[in-house]
Amino acid sequence: MMDWTDRHCRYFHRLLTRHTLLYTEMVTTGALLHGNVPRHLDFNGEEHPVALQLGGSEPEDLAKCAKLAVQWGYDEVNLNCGCPSERVQRGAFGACLMNEPQLVADSVKAMRDVVDIPVTVKHRIGIDKTEHYGFVRDFIGTVAEAGCQVFLVHARNAWLKGLSPKENREVPPLRYEFVHQLKQEFPHLTIVLNGGVATTAEIDTQLAHVDGVMLGREAYHNPWLMADWDHRYFGEPDAGHTREAIEAQMVDYMVRVAATGEPWQRVSRHMLGLWNGLPGARKRRQVWSDSKCRGADPREVARIARGASGPVDADPGGLQLGVLVERVE
Repeated sequence: MMDWTDRHCRYFHRLLTRHTLLYTEMVTTGALLHGNVPRHLDFNGEEHPVALQLGGSEPEDLAKCAKLAVQWGYDEVNLNCGCPSERVQRGAFGACLMNEPQLVADSVKAMRDVVDIPVTVKHRIGIDKTEHYGFVRDFIGTVAEAGCQVFLVHARNAWLKGLSPKENREVPPLRYEFVHQLKQEFPHLTIVLNGGVATTAEIDTQLAHVDGVMLGREAYHNPWLMADWDHRYFGEPDAGHTREAIEAQMVDYMVRVAATGEPWQRVSRHMLGLWNGLPGARKRRQVWSDSKCRGADPREVARIARGASGPVDADPGGLQLGVLVERVE
């Protein structure tokens, strides 16, 4: 989810669900130890609970970054052992770490020794085309000995050669039964299933076998899926969310972001899926994505987006996009 689940995305998702644990995009240890730490770690207080996902393979470096996570107020540190991209492989971390379970265990221990927040691991069920349950069972067994209690398991192998990252999310077959068996074999551990889940009904089915379900791109592209999760899974009263109210809160947030000098488009791009599946959704996306709207007040763009997809409340005429473009230019 690199370049996707940044702080603006997480602010948006938190409006839809207060209790679901949110994860950052993967941040490499090198970026934190040698780069701009605030750029990578700054987040809105409203995002809690939020976990920092790290990419790295040196226990000492990971420990330093875990300490940074605590200093910046994160609720969990997660080690990525599932990303199969070639760039990540060149850095000797991500999915290729599954071939080195003891190194992962050492990394987990190094982090746990310096922080008091949970240290978790996200990984695949295997590497390349060999599908053998014993591989992931032994991996978890070794890492659990270092004190890791939570494993987020993408129920596909990672093919390190021959597939793009996108293909690695689609081509290797899903093996949910492997993840279910892990929960049976390690009942004392928290096992969270990831991969291919796209509906609330599918979440419910998986929760009969595992402790939790993680969604990535489906939650991003169809964020309204999360709107009833607090009620459905956390016992909260129905929040009565409406898309209009969520969009209005995001527009207010965009105004605040723009006041700091940051382009509001860095925010709006994350909410393009809010109206997915409804009439006028495509026109709304077009307005919010139109480069000619840069520099305009996001409240004005919101009004035009509403008008493009249907009548504008209290102002049936609204403003036409061409009028705004002339004003901006």
